[in-house]
Amino acid sequence: MKFHILSKQVIRDSTTLAHVIQTCAQTNQLNKGKQIHAQLICAGHTLCTTFLTNHLLTMYIKCGQLDDALKLFDTMPHRNLVSWTAMISGLSQNSEFSEAVKTFSQMRMAGETPNQFAFSSVIRASVSLGSIELGKQMHCLALKCGLCDELYVGSNLADMYSKCGVMGDACKVFEEMPCKDEVSWTAMIDGYAKNGDCEEALLAYKKMVCEAAVAIDQHVLCSTLSACVALKAYSFAKSIHSSVVRLGFESAIAVGNALMDMYSKAGCMGSALNVFRSDSECRNVVSYTSLINGYVEANQIEMALSIFVELRRRGIEPNEFTFSSLIKACADEAALEQGHQLHAQIIKFNFELDPFVSSVLVYMYGQSGLLDHSIQVFKETENPTDIAWNSLLSVFAHHGLGKDAIKIVERMILCGVKLNEITFVSLLNGCSHAGLVEEGLNYFYSMENTYGVTPRSEHYSCVIDLLARAGRLKDAEQIICSMPFEPNASAWCSFLGACRIHGDKERGKLAAEQLMRLEPENSGVHVLLSNIYAKERQWDDVRSIRKMMKDGNVQKLPGYSWVDVSNKTHVFGAEDWSHPRQREIYEKLDSLLDQIKEAGYVPFTDSIPLDMDDSVKEKLLQRHSERIAIAFALISMPSGKPIIVKKNIRVCVDCHSAIKFISKVVGRKIIVRDSSRFHHFTDGSCSCGDYW
Repeated sequence: MKFHILSKQVIRDSTTLAHVIQTCAQTNQLNKGKQIHAQLICAGHTLCTTFLTNHLLTMYIKCGQLDDALKLFDTMPHRNLVSWTAMISGLSQNSEFSEAVKTFSQMRMAGETPNQFAFSSVIRASVSLGSIELGKQMHCLALKCGLCDELYVGSNLADMYSKCGVMGDACKVFEEMPCKDEVSWTAMIDGYAKNGDCEEALLAYKKMVCEAAVAIDQHVLCSTLSACVALKAYSFAKSIHSSVVRLGFESAIAVGNALMDMYSKAGCMGSALNVFRSDSECRNVVSYTSLINGYVEANQIEMALSIFVELRRRGIEPNEFTFSSLIKACADEAALEQGHQLHAQIIKFNFELDPFVSSVLVYMYGQSGLLDHSIQVFKETENPTDIAWNSLLSVFAHHGLGKDAIKIVERMILCGVKLNEITFVSLLNGCSHAGLVEEGLNYFYSMENTYGVTPRSEHYSCVIDLLARAGRLKDAEQIICSMPFEPNASAWCSFLGACRIHGDKERGKLAAEQLMRLEPENSGVHVLLSNIYAKERQWDDVRSIRKMMKDGNVQKLPGYSWVDVSNKTHVFGAEDWSHPRQREIYEKLDSLLDQIKEAGYVPFTDSIPLDMDDSVKEKLLQRHSERIAIAFALISMPSGKPIIVKKNIRVCVDCHSAIKFISKVVGRKIIVRDSSRFHHFTDGSCSCGDYW
């Protein structure tokens, strides 16, 4: 409708004038609506009644002019239910929740009885304000006014209770509703899913599909897929994918992201990629991050990085979750070069101050052996969160710096940071690796009473490890027997490892039996028990264990080490002859052996639990994977640069001794990360103090 100056005839016709104002609201023609308002004021229009003013009020609200709406509302000589409802709804829609509630109260004081739309707006406001009490008051008032059976009121009440976690009341409201729509069904399914009652969420979805004649929308599909992921009900989730395709929702970004997340969690990265590729032009940063996280969880870091490259090529800016996922992958894989590059990108996008990103950077540098870098990143973090503190604490613990870990906890307490379950796992691990038995026990026994943290199985495992490493096997056994729940494999494994170190054959057999019951395919159990027998030179028992492994098809985990040189990771196994520079490597190994023997190294052949000549054992020890990796690094890296070697199993006693001597004769710092902790070798000594 075109208009500039309204005719006198139009001005005199309230119905036509209302229609014109309504058209302005629907077509967002704010200036035209203001012109009409001005003309009416100038004309001193006698027909500018509450009826027309309500239309102007609605027009201002729909055009996003809340201030103008409020000014008009305040000047209205007469307000009716429509006026109040329009204002309450407008305030709620514009996130002015407190004002919406205040206006609702004023309406009640003015003697107006609210309708279902006013109730719905205030109920939604109560959710946004996080006030379950206000929501309950609205429920009571709606009952008094006889409006709970109204669709809008019932749906919003169900939604309010479910979002506030009061699922009992949500269910009651939902069941009492005579005419349930997709909004109310969505509220229930979403409420169940977000409150952890995922089985009920799936049951509600099935009931809706089978019994209700309502349309399935993308919100319901996303909530149901989320519940499937929590329950690992991937078969049912895949059937929902069929419904997604049938209903034409696969191109909807939220649904596509939910599907990718589901397939990623199920380990079906091929299917996740297919969903992504089905309409990649519509994907956003959440889509890319979901796919990246899936590849990270599947330990496919190269694919994760390639998706990140594609994201950047498309001109999509990564967010803090994108970087956190990739940095965590670099930490877990100890991929330092990629981590450095990502750190540069983080600085470029100004995420270095994000508490979560900085926490993962602290963890990444710590996992890569660069303790100083971890500390520096933490120092540059403004107002570190408990996540950042716990990341730093974990790094110190993993590096065996128990006394420093205790100092970190003391600083956390002074800074008002609440200690949690993760804090105590790291702290107890740090005490265990450093032999701080009494300190660790004091913290363990004060967890619940002083800090309000109930010890879980992980904490008991740490204490068992703490005592067992120190040779207090009887005390560790008492902890095992007095635990409020059955010891897990980690606890028994720590106990068995300590029995091997301290030569306690009987307790070692007990631990091995329990571990074989819990993890019958764990080759480490058989190897540790075999080592205990070998230490006692009970070779028949050693052969019996090895036969048991062979008959049960239990494969020993092969040891391997890797080192990064010139942006490439070089992996070595024991007796590894596959490297292109193997001749140079073994020449360097022979040279190192002569040097360290001259410096006082004596091979500890008992670390090989086999019945063979010591000279043969000595040759086998010299070809352990970490020594090969160190020899390669020495011939490949610039002098003065620290050598960082990663190993998938625990470093043996003889290699530990040999590397101490190597660090002395070559004058290099050597950092070894094994499956248990970090060892920093410098000038003939190790940071662990030979306690690991």
